[in-house]
Formats: sequence, structure tokens, C-alpha cells
Amino acid sequence: MVFDVDGTMVDSERHGHRVAFNQAFADLGLPFHWDEQRYGALLAVTGGERRVRTFLRTDPTVAAEGWAVERIDEVARTVHARKTELFTEMARSNVFTPRPGVTRLLDDLAQGGIAVGVATTGSREWVLPLLDGLFCLQRFAVVVTGAEAPQRKPHPSAYHQAVDLLGVDAGHVAAVEDSGPGVAAARYASLACLVVTNGYTEHDVARQAHLALDGFGDPDAPATVLVDTYETCPRGVVDLTVLRHLVSRVNGCFLPFE
Repeated sequence: MVFDVDGTMVDSERHGHRVAFNQAFADLGLPFHWDEQRYGALLAVTGGERRVRTFLRTDPTVAAEGWAVERIDEVARTVHARKTELFTEMARSNVFTPRPGVTRLLDDLAQGGIAVGVATTGSREWVLPLLDGLFCLQRFAVVVTGAEAPQRKPHPSAYHQAVDLLGVDAGHVAAVEDSGPGVAAARYASLACLVVTNGYTEHDVARQAHLALDGFGDPDAPATVLVDTYETCPRGVVDLTVLRHLVSRVNGCFLPFE
């Protein structure tokens, strides 16, 4: 199993990264503020620095002041560096909680002897303390971050590296994602793909997955099944049995992208 982090294992975008970006703007004396709707739209751009750069290139204030490309690039780097510091402090302060059902699933995978990895293009500075504070870092056999895979999703580099480091064939691996770029990265890496949607997940992402739910579900609080191509999750609870069936059926029916 290989998990994405933001929005997948922990709902850290709306009240985490967005808050840190806005604080970074304020700390640097910049007249910008991302509300929840604006930030949701910007999530289509993967990578925090790229997200800031894209925003600056289209912001009316920046255009009116005639910022040079060099200044936009410098500000994007500076904002992202400060935001990373702020978010890392949040991660170390344990202000986040796992999404419902994640810890149960990780326990299930551990009991079944399943190696678990992480494939994210987030910054290693905050990924490691976030994972350690919420789940204990030792749960994860492999953690691939933006430091190791600088090519952002939907490029499959992070998944390729995670699978290689796990030492298994891609046909034996399932990826867990929440967004369009993440699903595309998993599919390009020829992995079975489970989507757990959240408030920022794009509307059509569920249709791109082999299995999609609005959460991981628990026995007493099942998730809503959105897509179940191979009829692997009738109860709305993602567990080891569901994932084994999913990988087996996808591996038998799914042809990789060329």
C-alpha cells in the first residue's frame, strides 16, 4: 500500500496549508489572502511554490504593479520557504488529526503483514513530523517526498520510487489518493487506485479511480461508495480484504497506460 498524505490521510489543506500560506503572506508584508474557495481552486496546481507562482502570475495587483518574472520567482520561493517553516511548526504541535478510519486501516495492514509506503511531493521538513505525530513514523517502510521526487504529481515519479523501494511489482500495489493529479500519478504508475474524497476533491475524480468512497469508513459509520468498478467494497469500509480484492481484480483486468 502506498498513501498520499494531504487530504488523504489527514485533512490538512483547508485549515493547515492555507492558513500557513496566509500567515507567510502577512509575515512578509504581502497584500494577499487566500480564502477557502480561492485555495481550493489553486489546489489544481501541485507543489506549494508552483502554486504561489501561478497565483502571482495571474493576480490583478501583481499585474497592475508590473512585477518582473524574476521578482515573481523570488517572492514565490520566499513565501514557500516561510510557509514550510510555519506548517512544520503546526505539524510538530500535533494540531491535526487523522481522517476517520485511517488508523484502523493502518493497524489492519500491519496485522496482515502488508508493507506501507508514502508517496507525496510535499516537503520532507513537514511530512516526517506530521506522519510521526499522527501515526508513528515506524509504521511506514518507505516515505518518498518532494525531496526525492521533485517532479510533481501527476508525474508518477513519487510512486515509481516508492514501489521500487518497497521491492515489489506494481501489480501488487494499491495507491490511496484524494485528488486528480494524485490519481493520474497512480494510474500512470500502473497501480490499483483507491480514492477517498474530501471537501476539496474535484467532482470528476471518483470516476478516474478503480474504487472511490467519501472516506475510509468504519464498521459503525460506513462511507458512501461513489465508484466500485470491480465490486470490492459493498459495505463501505476500506480494510485489508477490500484492498486485496481490489489489487487482484485490477491486476487481472487493467492494462497500464502506454
